[in-house]
Amino acid sequence: MRKSIFILLVFLSHSMVAQKITTGAEQMKYYLPLLKDKRVALVVNQTAVVGHSHLVDTLLKLKVNIKKIFAPEHGFRGNNEAGAKIVSSVDPKTKLKVISLYGKNFKPSMQDLSDVDIVIFDIQDVGVRFYTFISTLHYVMQACAENHKELMILDRPNPNGYYIDGPMLDTAFRSFVGMHPVPVVHGLTVAEYAQMINGEHWLGDSLWCKLILLKVSGYDHNTMYLLPVKPSPNLPTSQSVYLYPSLCFFEGTEVSVGRGTKMPFQQIGKPNFAEGRITFTPKVIPGVADNPIYKNQICNGFDLTNFCDSYIISSKRLYLYWLQGFYEKSADKSKFFNNYFDKLAGSDQLRKQIIGGVAVEDILKSWDSNLKTYRVMRKKYLLYTDFE
Repeated sequence: MRKSIFILLVFLSHSMVAQKITTGAEQMKYYLPLLKDKRVALVVNQTAVVGHSHLVDTLLKLKVNIKKIFAPEHGFRGNNEAGAKIVSSVDPKTKLKVISLYGKNFKPSMQDLSDVDIVIFDIQDVGVRFYTFISTLHYVMQACAENHKELMILDRPNPNGYYIDGPMLDTAFRSFVGMHPVPVVHGLTVAEYAQMINGEHWLGDSLWCKLILLKVSGYDHNTMYLLPVKPSPNLPTSQSVYLYPSLCFFEGTEVSVGRGTKMPFQQIGKPNFAEGRITFTPKVIPGVADNPIYKNQICNGFDLTNFCDSYIISSKRLYLYWLQGFYEKSADKSKFFNNYFDKLAGSDQLRKQIIGGVAVEDILKSWDSNLKTYRVMRKKYLLYTDFE
């Protein structure tokens, strides 16, 4: 079997207390020599930071020959809401060409890579299947494999990398919010996930992407990592990141997750919901929520911030009681789910279980067999000490 080309850096043992987290991007002494005399493209957004500087700005100061930037969902500077059309352009600060990998084209073309020797991928992920940066990773790997380009991944911690949970994706429901047969919470960093894409031959046509992986120093899968930069406009806090795996299902329903408020993915509700304990009114927030559900309408619901801190983090499981409860209280259950729900869930099973009144405990148990199989597969690709 062909092997990835990678750098595995050896650091302090797992038993050391309070190790400093040093991301792959910050370990420049290891990868700068590999960029010498190379024409470089970067797949980055606002999370690609080295200290207080963006990676692009840092590399330009060091005279790295950057040819272009590839931008994922939310754009290069991370100032576009989810699903917004990202337009290729020129970055006004660096004057570099920015090519969108969200919207019309998900994958770099042969022409895009014709003047590039190596591609660098540095994006902070949150470890959830429907967060689209790992889908962008897939297409970038595929393009690099097809065009015989090396892909360097500057790894970052996974804030949800301390557990695994959720329904497995049925590939019949494959989409940009779920491309691979993994659970909702997959428990991998981007570099580990890239190894899995290669190792499970998910690129197709016997393709294999040559990888150079820069590990994170001081990280393992027991680490609770607080993100220094918000990963996208609607995940502004650590609580929103931890709640996201459970709450994103509501994007496929009639319930608001707080887009268009100061607390997206920290509160849920809808108009005239009698059980609600708080109110919020979604508004247009440019670049964050251009057309939120229930715009300018008062929603009744729940603030989940404290519950996240007291339960969600320690439970290491998705929380489905809110989903089940809102469905049971829905006045017109035929309108509760929309066509997006099955894509997020990765199959139609969860929707059918909710409609059928299956107990949450039994829904969780129905995932166990697939999760057990996945855990075995996942272990082959780990770069860091696991939580088990």
